[in-house]
Amino acid sequence: MPHTIRNAYDKHLTFEALLSAHERASKTKRYSKEVLKFDVDLETNIINLYKKLKDGTYKMGKYREFKIYEPKERVIRALPYIDRIVHQWYIYEFIKPYVVPRFIVDSYACIEGRGTHKAIDKVQSYMQKMKNKYGSYYIVKCDIKGFFYNIDKDILYAVLNKFIKDEKILKLTYEFIYNDDAEVGLPIGNYTSQFFANIYLNELDHYVKETLKIKYYVRYMDDFIMLVQTKEEAKCVLNDIAKYVSVKLHLELNNKSRYYPNKMGLDFCGFRIYESYRLLRKRSIKKIKRKVRKWNALYEKGLLDLDKTILEWNSWLGHSSHGKCYKLQMDIYNKILFKEHLKKPYVETYGL
Repeated sequence: MPHTIRNAYDKHLTFEALLSAHERASKTKRYSKEVLKFDVDLETNIINLYKKLKDGTYKMGKYREFKIYEPKERVIRALPYIDRIVHQWYIYEFIKPYVVPRFIVDSYACIEGRGTHKAIDKVQSYMQKMKNKYGSYYIVKCDIKGFFYNIDKDILYAVLNKFIKDEKILKLTYEFIYNDDAEVGLPIGNYTSQFFANIYLNELDHYVKETLKIKYYVRYMDDFIMLVQTKEEAKCVLNDIAKYVSVKLHLELNNKSRYYPNKMGLDFCGFRIYESYRLLRKRSIKKIKRKVRKWNALYEKGLLDLDKTILEWNSWLGHSSHGKCYKLQMDIYNKILFKEHLKKPYVETYGL
């Protein structure tokens, strides 16, 4: 694999590549007004976009802002649909093939074939190794305060400059990063933002692995875990990490970042994890119970969207099955008024 991306922009800028980007961007929004409007004259719209990207006149549109409240309140900034096509093309053609393969194996966000469940599998396997080797050990658990909102754009652009030496790709990268008036931060909601954020903290990954020499380290976006032998080592690691993210990345650790003995377990990616078992986080349990109460109320009024509810139930059932949750699943299942329409939890298989 080349160390840098060179002479790639024009080679990857084709009608077919943009059409594929449109297919990916519209996958979950096929019947939205924006997508339907774009599809009415699809060929012309793709050709016009191609021309703008080819001659360097492409500029991103204005953001539309709205709030979400789960898992916590956040401001989401959404771009016009045509910009989402460009983001898909950029990530698929350049970032995924050239940059993502350079991530460490224990980075789990925004990487195909990884994700939250692989992250908890890996961290639990590391906990088991530490338990077998040392008996007791310390967990260093960190996350970044206001991560997306505080990313330094200049540092991000400098990091991407290490990978990208194609001037046309760099110009587009600059447009993505600096297109708004904010001095710092990336908009939550952009497809590029999640990859840029991961690239930003890839710097931290290499510092932890290559400078601090931490063997047992797992990161999922801005949540990261390190397992070390002693309390003194844990204290030093936490101090070193805090200094690095401040000086090198202009970020700050969340005040919940701390170290503690392994007997307390680990709260990570939706589960409370111990060496020999894991349980669903209390917040997740409260959330599904609220959903069930809402589902039941809608069902009694004849207003429940059953197809959507089945998908939500299957999703929760799949997620919770990664822990020792069969009794909980059955308790929740039995409280649902229309349970005969839903998949019944399997017999406990986790940990067998």
